[in-house]
Amino acid sequence: MSPSSRSVWIKWLLLGLLVLAIALGVGRALKQRQARNDAASAAAVAAQKAPVYQLSPQDVAVVQQLELAQSVAVSGSLRALQTAAIKARVAGELQGLSKREGETVRAGEVVARIDSTEAQARVRQAEQQARSALAQVSIARRTQENNQSLVKQGFISATALESSSSSLAAAEANHMAAVAALDIARKTLGDTTLRSPLSGQVSARLAQNGERVALDARVLEVVDLSGFELEAALAPADAAGVIAGQKARLTVEGLAAPVDAAVARINPSVQAGSRSVLIYLRVPAAAGMRQGLFAQGEIVTGRLNAPAVPLSAVRNDKPQPYLQTIQGGKVAHVPVTVERQGVLNGEPMLIVDGVKAAPVGTQLLRAQAGLIREGTEVQLAAPAPVATTAAPATTATH
Repeated sequence: MSPSSRSVWIKWLLLGLLVLAIALGVGRALKQRQARNDAASAAAVAAQKAPVYQLSPQDVAVVQQLELAQSVAVSGSLRALQTAAIKARVAGELQGLSKREGETVRAGEVVARIDSTEAQARVRQAEQQARSALAQVSIARRTQENNQSLVKQGFISATALESSSSSLAAAEANHMAAVAALDIARKTLGDTTLRSPLSGQVSARLAQNGERVALDARVLEVVDLSGFELEAALAPADAAGVIAGQKARLTVEGLAAPVDAAVARINPSVQAGSRSVLIYLRVPAAAGMRQGLFAQGEIVTGRLNAPAVPLSAVRNDKPQPYLQTIQGGKVAHVPVTVERQGVLNGEPMLIVDGVKAAPVGTQLLRAQAGLIREGTEVQLAAPAPVATTAAPATTATH
């Protein structure tokens, strides 16, 4: 083969290879374009199809016919059944006050005294006045007896006897007045000693030794922690079902375990400002309970058998509260009212016996499932299998 023919053959070979490369590149580009078109079509179809939410068994609840306890919520501060403010019943200098907050006192125990110098002097003065009045009575009585003898003998007139009788009556009245004044003075002397009217603990010390206190000035406050009471304000509609003797369960601030209580009495009048009814619950004493602790709980007013769902499943992000139910594999929002409620094992429940779209057996979403758009398809995932492992062998040792 001549050099010229060889050169032509090489050129044609290179040209063929170039055409083949171009053809391969065009084919690959067409395939990639088709793949992109297919992917876009699949994405468009997927975008038009609503997603299916997978729900765990813990996300779903069922409308059930339940035995519920009807209750009324109450709250307030505890206060001791017996409290006392020890006041100064006479004015004077305070002496002998040693009790401080938290210390125990007994009923009748002397807790302080008021300087009794002036009171003792008044008692002595009243005693002397009573003796003087008694002496005047003795003189008037002897005069009366003498005049009676003289009248019988005709030495004096009956008018003189009447005058001596009047003098005797006046002397006796003066003596009775002096005795009453002595009693008052002794009472004032006794008031200088301050005693606790009940057994309990000192909750406040409001004066100090050496301080001159006025009449009715507070010196100590004593609290008896053997029994407590809770005052709660209820709306008239809630108070209508409350009667004395109904049981309640309260959670007290600072106490780990709840305490039982009972309705002791109900105020017959409605409060003028708040239009509320005051009820009073008797709360037995428990370890760690103090006056003023905040307590809240519920009064059980009756029992009711009705279809119900957990109150926590009710959503409030719309003008009217609603439930997220599952109907035909899709989420449906069912409006409800939250007026009728009950309690099951401490959990608030909503009664739905008047909701036609949520009969017994209807599945609904719990609060933990979150908000899902109405009409969204959902699927309940099967519960995860529980792995079981063989227990390790044990060897008994004798």
